[in-house]
Amino acid sequence: MAFDFIEQQLKVRYQDGLYRKCTVADGQQGRYLIADNKTYLNFSSNDYLGLASDPALIKAWQKGAELFGVGSGGSFLVTGYNQAHAELTAQLKEWLGVEALALFSSGYSANQAVIKLLLNKHDLLIQDKLNHASLMEAGTLADCKMLRFRHNDTAHLTSLLNNHKEAEGNKLIISEGVFSMDGDTAPVQSLYQQAQENNAWLMIDDAHGLGVSGRNGQGSIVEAGLKNSDVQIYMATFGKALGVGGAFVAGSQSFIDYLTNFSKPYIYTTGLPPAMAYTITQATKMTESEQWRRDKLHSLIKTFRESAADKCIELGESQTAVQPVIIGDSRRTLNLAEKLKKLGFWTTAIRPPTVPVNSARLRITLTTNHEIEDLKMLIDAISRIINEQ
Repeated sequence: MAFDFIEQQLKVRYQDGLYRKCTVADGQQGRYLIADNKTYLNFSSNDYLGLASDPALIKAWQKGAELFGVGSGGSFLVTGYNQAHAELTAQLKEWLGVEALALFSSGYSANQAVIKLLLNKHDLLIQDKLNHASLMEAGTLADCKMLRFRHNDTAHLTSLLNNHKEAEGNKLIISEGVFSMDGDTAPVQSLYQQAQENNAWLMIDDAHGLGVSGRNGQGSIVEAGLKNSDVQIYMATFGKALGVGGAFVAGSQSFIDYLTNFSKPYIYTTGLPPAMAYTITQATKMTESEQWRRDKLHSLIKTFRESAADKCIELGESQTAVQPVIIGDSRRTLNLAEKLKKLGFWTTAIRPPTVPVNSARLRITLTTNHEIEDLKMLIDAISRIINEQ
């Protein structure tokens, strides 16, 4: 029978405790999640600054729809680039200190666009081993040679670069700013220096750093003491800390012009809805100016880690909103998440292939919407369940 591997592989995935399915959530994104008519404290959201349901952004989307309608009507290069997109681009350039940028419908699309656009069979792509799946998949599909350096191991990166000093093509180094599953941060300064010394370009995927890290939320590169314009490619999304959706790629004017003219994912994709772009503009202004959101989030992170230490719960090295509780076994992790769900906590069990084998974890995410008592109740619940196992 044609494509009979589908049923076979689904069966294996289910048996291995790796089967996935969507959960229908009701209501707005926020402190609580409603599913199957039950309410849970939500510890799985990437809405780090609590903007996704902020009344000001809801009003902005409504006003944007009144001004520009709800659809862009075409790709950016046909009819889809509205005044709302131009204003968003200008706002981002001023806030982030970048020369030029292009908007995308998702971070996944943006990452794939960059790699497919720039690299051919003579080129070398070197990625952190824990980079996002969008980057890894694009690297495997591209014509270039791809190497991976051990996570945040700059000595290993140096070794790989030294072994390919005579490579005839271009070199591109890619790392995330804040790693989505571990929550730790990249050694951006060292990556920048190595790129400079080896005539390579550096790309930082800052999906989980923008808005949370750096001065005025300018991201992980600024947090590391550099400027966003110091790296050749800076990518980030609007669907995490900014609370909306979509993404951008920033760089020099010539690079963005090249992307605009030659990148198929950019050229042939319908542009972001203008009402959405209008809302993102408002979100960037709020993210830049409302420092209290970052201050509260960082206070919650400190409290969470201290409370976990008091209960002897081992966390990763993260000092960001992503706080992984590493369990190891996938079934045990699923069991822990299910027991927490029964107690009213929504936590997501992250399993291979999203993370390496034997490193399944609860990916706890903290947001400005949380209160201290929420964190302490969760820690107490995790401690009780682990001690019962």
